Amino acid sequence: MRVFARSSLLRIVLLVTLGVGGLTPVAQAEDPPKPSPVPSSMVPSAPNLAASSWVLMDADSGKILVEHNADKELPPASLTKMMTAYIVEREIDAENIDADDEVTISENAWRTGGSRMFLNPGSKVSVDNLLRGVVIQSGNDASVALSEHIAGSEDAFADLMNQQASRMHLQHTHFMNPTGLPHDDHYSSAHDLAVIAQHIIKDYPDHYEVYSEKYFTWNDIRQPNRNRLLWRDPNVDGLKTGHTEAAGYCLVASAKKDDTRLVAVVMGTDSDEARAQETQKLLSYGFRFFETQRLYEAGAVLNKPRVWGGEKDELRLGVADDVYLTVPRGHSDELNAQLDIKKTIDAPVEKGEQLGTLKIKLDGEVLDERPLVALESISEGGFFKRLWDSVLQFVNGFFD
Repeated sequence: MRVFARSSLLRIVLLVTLGVGGLTPVAQAEDPPKPSPVPSSMVPSAPNLAASSWVLMDADSGKILVEHNADKELPPASLTKMMTAYIVEREIDAENIDADDEVTISENAWRTGGSRMFLNPGSKVSVDNLLRGVVIQSGNDASVALSEHIAGSEDAFADLMNQQASRMHLQHTHFMNPTGLPHDDHYSSAHDLAVIAQHIIKDYPDHYEVYSEKYFTWNDIRQPNRNRLLWRDPNVDGLKTGHTEAAGYCLVASAKKDDTRLVAVVMGTDSDEARAQETQKLLSYGFRFFETQRLYEAGAVLNKPRVWGGEKDELRLGVADDVYLTVPRGHSDELNAQLDIKKTIDAPVEKGEQLGTLKIKLDGEVLDERPLVALESISEGGFFKRLWDSVLQFVNGFFD
């Protein structure tokens, strides 16, 4: 057994798989994350909220820390606009539209009821201002105007929203419009909304600042962001509120403290004040009892196993993506990482090929498991190199 020292935060134990059975199956990269439960004995019971459903997620690791009715399909009200804003941000970054593009406000957008940015029909408004109208003022008129600009109609834009929901592996979400106005077939869940928030934060960080803006003025009307926590908690910097009679009062909030960022979703409270208070309970609980650390960077070399019959004798193995882990506060020094590497690695090897697994454990329980992949390609060696390696393998077989 060799010990691979990485840092003082994490003890690494290298275990080479000697069995003939090959690799332990690992979920494919496109599968949705399935976070392991945090050991309950290390933290007190989570708070019970006056709400229909709720979720507390770590934004980096995707770990679900607290949940209640997390997959219950409920009307999301204006929380819908997170997906609307996400698609706008995606289109800007893909250079399909520009933030300075002028959008002509249709009569259909102007007539949309509910919360408004107070757009005038026939006027021209930039995409950037409309995005602020969606996020800060929760403007239904702004949401419709952007949906028409991007997709031609609300129905076509809703199709884009559902396609994106499928890419995010949202199992309990279906959109019928970009606003969240009531419809029998328009729903989401606390867990799915947390995932949307996570994508907003991670995929388009350059646009995230708008979610923390407290006021926006348009048409000489100054409106505040309805997220009360932006005023009460300096760690909170987003995301979105929602309210209809069917949905109740809802809030998706994100906050960052030290190196830990949390996303809290609370649905179905009975007042504006209640959604703020109940969300604050979740965030306070999460920051008090949990912490998140980046254990490995994408591309970091974790081991260099022998390669047989290749132009090189050693292969750099590591992880394809950053590895974050959320653990009970004060227990990070007790983490152990185990590398299970395929017994025999023969050339050729393709970059990105899975050749083992990384398992991170706490008190013997596996908290996370990631593929160990080749960080480089190695071609076959020449005839004499392959012949010599075959001889060495044969000799080594006796000592095994």
